[in-house]
Amino acid sequence: MSGQDNKGTAVVTGASAGIGAVYADRLAGQGYDLVLVARRADRLEELAEKLRYAYKRKVSVISADLADDNDVRRVEQAIAADDSVTLLVNNAGIGGQAVVATADADEAERMIKVNVIALTRLTRAVLPGLLARNRGAIVNIASVLAYDTSFGGIYSGTKAYVVNFTEALHREVAGTNVKVQAVLPGATRTDFWELAGGDIDNLPKEIIMSADDMVDAALVGLSRGEAVTVPALADTAKLDTFLGARQVFYGSLHADKPAARYAACE
Repeated sequence: MSGQDNKGTAVVTGASAGIGAVYADRLAGQGYDLVLVARRADRLEELAEKLRYAYKRKVSVISADLADDNDVRRVEQAIAADDSVTLLVNNAGIGGQAVVATADADEAERMIKVNVIALTRLTRAVLPGLLARNRGAIVNIASVLAYDTSFGGIYSGTKAYVVNFTEALHREVAGTNVKVQAVLPGATRTDFWELAGGDIDNLPKEIIMSADDMVDAALVGLSRGEAVTVPALADTAKLDTFLGARQVFYGSLHADKPAARYAACE
């Protein structure tokens, strides 16, 4: 795709490093102007200047802490009012392995605010405009840990929300030209692990993906209209089987009376 093809404006949160920075680079290369959102203003501006020079795109920055209510609303207002927005990448997130009993309550709340509340509010901010223009996409970065609680129930719970929210949103926009995608990375080499208090090098190297490879695969999935993209998954039939089994299971959860196994003991 030529760098001269203007595809509108892409908003990327958590854009100052890692997956977000790679998304910013790839999207600028595809012809998007950019709005980059993150806490670190200096790193944002450094990246913005690099992308302006490399791709000759318009790149603006919003320094904001998405765990701060006022900052979230400031970003909401900016992107909701921008009719050029055609893509939102909700990449910002906080990780951590804390279990509930020993978790710092304020840190848990901060994680939920960024991973769940900010993602929801920013999605809600751009969706009406995308639907009105019948154009664009929303990409929500979840995690394979949405399906595994071994990393800690708080983080896993936030990512399970992202998957469910995005799958439902995908159905909501069916029949329009608006795409919705949940991306489920596995272990990805970024500074996310260090910030979350872990060491990615403790994992087998054969399961660690580069951020470049992860984003490139996710963008292919978006172009194909995938509702759920798992870059490491070789056999997509496994995802279909899982989702199908889940739907069948859900169908067995309804009855006019409790199951016989819950009959009162005599």
